[in-house]
Amino acid sequence: MKERDFINIINNILQSEYLGDDCAYLKDLGIVVTQDSLVEGVHFLRSISIPYKLGYKSVMVNISDVCASGAEPKYLTIALSLPDDVDERFVEEFYRGAKDASGDAQIVGGDITSADKIYVSVSAIGSVSGRKISSRSSAKIRQKIIVAGVHGSSGAGLAELMKNPEAESEFVNAHLLPKAQIEFSKNISLNIQEDYAMMDTSDGLMDALSAIALSSGVMLDVDFDKIPHSKELEKFDNWQDLIFFGGEDYGLVATGDKDYGGAIIGEVREGSGVKVRYRDCVKIYTKDDVEKKLFKHFKE
Repeated sequence: MKERDFINIINNILQSEYLGDDCAYLKDLGIVVTQDSLVEGVHFLRSISIPYKLGYKSVMVNISDVCASGAEPKYLTIALSLPDDVDERFVEEFYRGAKDASGDAQIVGGDITSADKIYVSVSAIGSVSGRKISSRSSAKIRQKIIVAGVHGSSGAGLAELMKNPEAESEFVNAHLLPKAQIEFSKNISLNIQEDYAMMDTSDGLMDALSAIALSSGVMLDVDFDKIPHSKELEKFDNWQDLIFFGGEDYGLVATGDKDYGGAIIGEVREGSGVKVRYRDCVKIYTKDDVEKKLFKHFKE
């Protein structure tokens, strides 16, 4: 599936001012809204994701989108489609995980139907009260580039699980039980005065950096050594690629005047694309460079 091509078609037809960010910001209602779906065989495998963790992750990825907007997660609905071989215990454990992940937000409804395999679709609503809402098109030259969360761990965890479905490690936990950057989102949105960009890193850190650069018409100049990551990650041969392209870390990338509790990894400059300063070289990633290496699910 060529997801980005489909998104471009939808955008061209709808021509909506609300499209383009992780959430739709409905100013007249004072809320943001997002929806995300997980499909068995594409986004998860039953062999490596027990029902509790699937329910947990399904909710957390939507909370992460709300956090990327700067809003406060408030309400969720869940649509769950299940094949005949799924029993009551699956549903019980799934919703226990979903409830634990929801935190202060409430699950207020949804739908349940039959299907040929497991489909999960979650919608989340966030409140914008007292908060400055972000947009990936609002990065300004000379703003700092800020990252919340570590990167590369989820991709490493997926690699471990594909080799051994029963593997247990910090990386496996990062993949199956991600944590949205709620506190960072709250801190920056309640305190920043200027317009700012913010995006979650569900499709990879480089994807978020590139999307902000493209939408804002700027270059993001990044010092690789300043990107937070587990030192244990460096045992992997492709650890640098895991940091940028591993995906599903659910951190946040933002631009602003100070760190707001995150880590400053660079600065917004004139130009285009993403410039990365490694210890031994400097590389500029264009939009095409990034799309060739973007995080893929189990199939497309």
